Amino acid sequence: MVHQLLGTEKMKQKTDNVLTAIVKQVELEAKIALADSSGSHDWDHTERVRNSCVHIGMIEGANLDILALAALLHDIARREQDQSKGRICHAERGAEKARELLRRHDIDIQTIEAVAHCIETHRLKADKFPTTIEAKVLFDADTLDGIGAIGLGRQFAFAALIGARLHNRDVDMENGSWEYSRDDTPYRYFLARQQDIVNRMMTSEGKRLAEGRYNFMLEFFDRINKEVSGDL
Repeated sequence: MVHQLLGTEKMKQKTDNVLTAIVKQVELEAKIALADSSGSHDWDHTERVRNSCVHIGMIEGANLDILALAALLHDIARREQDQSKGRICHAERGAEKARELLRRHDIDIQTIEAVAHCIETHRLKADKFPTTIEAKVLFDADTLDGIGAIGLGRQFAFAALIGARLHNRDVDMENGSWEYSRDDTPYRYFLARQQDIVNRMMTSEGKRLAEGRYNFMLEFFDRINKEVSGDL
C-alpha cells in the first residue's frame, strides 16, 4: 500500500512538472501574441490579471494551473475585437484560439475546456456566465484591473486610442451606439457598465477589493466634473 501511494505521488509530481513547463511555454507565446497590443490590453495588463488570479485563487481554493493558463491567454483576441470595432467578441474568439494553442501542447481535453470556459466568460459584457471557481476568479481579476486607479488609466488610454473625447460630464446616456465612438469616454463607460460593479463580483475577496477601487473612481469623477465645470 505504501509503495502504491509513493507511486501515485510520483505520478502527480511528474504531471505537475509537465504542466508547469507548459505554463512557461504558453507565457512566452502569450507575450509574443500581445507584443503590439494597445496599452490598455497589453502584456502589463495580463501580468496584473495573473497576479490577481493567484491572490484570489489561493484564498478561494482554485486550481492555480488552470488559472495561470486562462490569465495568460484571456486577451489573445483583444486586438481582433478592437480592429473590428466590437463586432468580434474577444472572449469568444479568445477561447477558440486558446483551444487551438493548448491542443498543440497535448494538454488533456478537460483542462483545455476548463481554461476555455474561463476565457469565454471573463468579459464583463459576456453572454455566458462563469460557473467554475477558476472562471469566477478570472472574471474578478480582470474586472479589478478595469476599476480603481489602474482601471482609470487604462480607460483613458483606450479612449485616446479610438479618438474619444477626454471627458464629457453631460454625456447622453440614451444613445446606445456609443462604443468605439467619440462618445466612448471613461465617464460614459463608468456610468453605463460599472455602476453595479461591486455586486457583480463573483468571489468574496474580489468584492472586498472592488469596493475600495470603486469608491476611488467615484471620488475621481466627482472631482473631474467639478474641474471641467470651473468649480475650482
